[in-house]
Amino acid sequence: MNGLPQADICEKPALVQDRGQHVLIIAGDPVTVELLATALELAGYLVGTAGSGAEALTRLGGFRFDLVVLDLALPDLDVLARRHRVTGERPAVLFLAAPDSLGALLSAMGPVGRDYVTTPFRVAEVLVRVQVLLRGWSPAGQPRALSYGDLALDDATCEAYRGPRPLDLTPAEYRLLRHLLVNSGKVLSKEQIARHVWGEYRGGNAIEQLVSRLRRKVNQEAPVLIHTRRGFGYWLGAATS
Repeated sequence: MNGLPQADICEKPALVQDRGQHVLIIAGDPVTVELLATALELAGYLVGTAGSGAEALTRLGGFRFDLVVLDLALPDLDVLARRHRVTGERPAVLFLAAPDSLGALLSAMGPVGRDYVTTPFRVAEVLVRVQVLLRGWSPAGQPRALSYGDLALDDATCEAYRGPRPLDLTPAEYRLLRHLLVNSGKVLSKEQIARHVWGEYRGGNAIEQLVSRLRRKVNQEAPVLIHTRRGFGYWLGAATS
């Protein structure tokens, strides 16, 4: 993929249609997670991921997603079912279900805000079902304010603040900060960051320079929010130790 131009803070790579809607993928298979995350990000959604029921609880407890894509083959699905009602009023839910589980699933789905695709799934079908669910379940095109502690991003104006202090971010810095915030507490690799920010992988020290610039702008106040896990990537959150 060729390099993609940048114009303003809200601009995304050319293939992306920015809907400003947030989707959480809950699946235990890394290949499934990577495939769906790539497809949904290219379709314009802001994507978070969780590889277990316990991790999903953390994501859902700290951020309000518009839609959850939930793989019913998740090993510790019972943890999530006991402690969080992902099938309640919000968010909408798209289930990934094996054909032999449809009987039990259909009886529990309810009339609105839920749908399913059978596995093995086609990515095109998942994208269509996601679009239909979000169109009927949340205000179309309504921008969302994102926050973590005193850090706030406003997708309506594409502005970011640390407390009362405005952050003067470039388009790439804004996309990076938003991606880190949606995935707060999760380490993101350089490849994941590059794909989200530029739509392609960039070698050399492009990622290090981008993160360094963003860190200088965000981490002026305590607590420090942007961290490095050497050899793995970067994450956003309040360190516990």
